[in-house]
Amino acid sequence: MNDQTKTPARATRSGGRAARRAARAAPLAENLRAIRPGMEGGTLKPLSEQDMERIHQSALDALEQIGLADAPQSGIDYLVGAGCILGDDGRIRFPRALVEETIAKANRSVTLFSRDGKTDLNLSGSRVHYGTAGAAVHMVDVHGRNYRESTVQDLHDAARISDRLDNIHFLQRPMVCRDIPDNREMDLNSIYATTAGTTKHVGVSFTEPDFVDDALEMLHMIAGGEDKWRERPFVSNSNCFVVPPMKFATESCEVMEKCIAGGMPVLLLSAGMAGATAPSTIAGAIVQACAECLAGLVYVNAVKPGAPAIFGTWPFGLDLRTGAMSVGSGEQALLTAGCAQMHKFYGVPGGAAAGASDSKLPDMQAGWEQMCTAVMAGLSGLNMVYEAAGMHASLLGFCHESLILGDDLIGQALRCVRGIEVNDETLALDQIRATCIGGPGHYLGTDQTLSRMQSDYVYPGLGDRTSPKEWEELQKPDLLKKASARKEQILRERSQARFDPETDAALRARFTIHLPA
Repeated sequence: MNDQTKTPARATRSGGRAARRAARAAPLAENLRAIRPGMEGGTLKPLSEQDMERIHQSALDALEQIGLADAPQSGIDYLVGAGCILGDDGRIRFPRALVEETIAKANRSVTLFSRDGKTDLNLSGSRVHYGTAGAAVHMVDVHGRNYRESTVQDLHDAARISDRLDNIHFLQRPMVCRDIPDNREMDLNSIYATTAGTTKHVGVSFTEPDFVDDALEMLHMIAGGEDKWRERPFVSNSNCFVVPPMKFATESCEVMEKCIAGGMPVLLLSAGMAGATAPSTIAGAIVQACAECLAGLVYVNAVKPGAPAIFGTWPFGLDLRTGAMSVGSGEQALLTAGCAQMHKFYGVPGGAAAGASDSKLPDMQAGWEQMCTAVMAGLSGLNMVYEAAGMHASLLGFCHESLILGDDLIGQALRCVRGIEVNDETLALDQIRATCIGGPGHYLGTDQTLSRMQSDYVYPGLGDRTSPKEWEELQKPDLLKKASARKEQILRERSQARFDPETDAALRARFTIHLPA
């Protein structure tokens, strides 16, 4: 908890008040926290049951009548073997019965494992988790107010920072290592940089199918053997298996097949842009995203029935005046919330994008855009909220300070997800009676109030709630400077996720690692 009224020059009072402050500053037991990973959302429902049924039937029509083009030969073999129809035009069409059968037998839950077993993610029902994602090519320098190319060190630092933030539940690679021109080395160093920085679950991508074997070898070494890796795969593959509208991405599909064979969970990512590569209407963009991800679900289960897959409907909005992405818009919030409802309609684990901003810096525009989409995603019960912190410039820039500030923002969003508990205790009639009849006439300092301070309320780590007078006494602290100081503090300390010296030496002997030892 952030004590914003404390200054270095101010003497602290001893006794009960100091003891209470110390108790509040101590970490809470998991069951007493006001917010935590995997809380149930789903109270926000912008789509009616009839709406969802119509979207589903339209997606089935699209798959049966239009189908998808450009599958690799291996994918054609898998899909035709499962019951799909290869047309003379080269498009693969999906009979309704096959799609419905796949939905019925698909995994209803997926566990995304952490490396240390302490932050596993249970993707089922309306359990909500927030984390990073993306492929930004720039880093935001908040104090110089400019952009520079992202590096492998930046990626490693993002992982280290995420590892220390309670409300960042997973780390999907948020940026590209622009200082590593060789794609194979970039993919392998992305795995090294992220897993050496956090023990939370990590998501990565692969440029080419041939790179997957080396990646799996690296992961086996980190895990301590292939058997241990397959028992608890702590890295998943973010796979853009389609090129909207309604075409398979040939090489990505081959990557997906290799990842499934290697025991790696797969995010089936469909990222059409409404008005460009997806219909401009919100409903139409959701239809296409569902159709493409349903095709992916059939594909995955044709390769390996029951393989862990996340239904990744990621439609994005456009500013139709200019054609620019608008990831922080109200339309984006509705696209993501609608997709979350469709995941629940199908009963499968799902993910979508929310929490990114079109603003170039962590400013007021970023704040309203990030909170709007992040809250609506959580309230809709989205299992995996990707790109939820740190992402700017319509996914082109990533910011470490914004990642840290995003931890505060997501904390407030999670409190909204938790909702309002109504029971005899929370209705508080006894408190009202005792306070108003013979009591002090207020609730400050009562046992009931003190007992709920931590279990019901979420406090910002960096956000400022002081009065103007106190703010001035504190030398008018700047939010971005506070975030930078927090970043430097984290990066000065040794990462708890670092590999043991023997494993690290073996990795460096086998692979070209660009991070300094």
